Amino acid sequence: MDLLQLKYFKTVARLENVTKAANELYIAQPALSKNISQLEKELGINLFDRNGKYIKLNEYGKLFLAKVDIALNALEDGKREITDLQGKEFGEIQLIFLAASTIIPDLLSDFCKLHPNIRFQLFQHFPSEVGNSDFDLCISASHFEKQSENSMVLLNEEVYFAVPLNHPLSNRKSVSLKEVENENFISLKEGKPLRKITDDYCKKAGFKPKIIFESDDPATVRQLIKAGQGVAFIPQISWGSSVGSSIVFLHIEEPVCNRTIYIEWNEKRYLSKASILFRNFAMSYFKNLQDNAEKI
Repeated sequence: MDLLQLKYFKTVARLENVTKAANELYIAQPALSKNISQLEKELGINLFDRNGKYIKLNEYGKLFLAKVDIALNALEDGKREITDLQGKEFGEIQLIFLAASTIIPDLLSDFCKLHPNIRFQLFQHFPSEVGNSDFDLCISASHFEKQSENSMVLLNEEVYFAVPLNHPLSNRKSVSLKEVENENFISLKEGKPLRKITDDYCKKAGFKPKIIFESDDPATVRQLIKAGQGVAFIPQISWGSSVGSSIVFLHIEEPVCNRTIYIEWNEKRYLSKASILFRNFAMSYFKNLQDNAEKI
């Protein structure tokens, strides 16, 4: 087996679809299938269960994939360490951001002005259930401060209850969640950190929100509130600056609603100089955002 064969296998294993894998790898499908067959022949075992045109990674495949991940990541880490030893400021960062999507573009823009030779691969979700070790840094959120050796808090912010200007509650300063349980909610889709946080707070208040619009785009949520289509939860700092004056923020008295945005790094991989530079820059960037918000 060779390195290219292992990379082919990893892509097919991630997608569990030879056609999609071939398109992603820019290789003809028959050639890719032949490579996988040769790999299986060398190992003496099928790595995929096949049912017509469908394939699924089996237990042997999952075991082998775990070892392939280790091998390929070790080689990539070796390249990064050599780059760092050379003292050159360039490299690539695989960044997953599950929260603060409205802040990320400006954050990246300001960082790249200082470090123009560092490239990014950006993901707004983990690439797949397998191969989740394929990232350097991840920005996410929770309703509690994440305590671990491979994460740092970027920002603590209040989560507001947001209503359009013509809403009956728009003249209020605050609400309790219990009194808005019958409202029509606009929300991010399940799986998003903010959705989990706000669902948990509603559960704590004793109800399940009646969600009439779901979106995977925060900008769409904000526009639907402005259009008077419902109410929503809006994080104070990371979303608040992009809302404008057509939405009213109400403080939530009970339960107290906050969230923490944090950055974590992959403890299974070598943390490159480029990743450390970005992590430290993000820490400073978010601190300035929080400091400025507290002055208002």
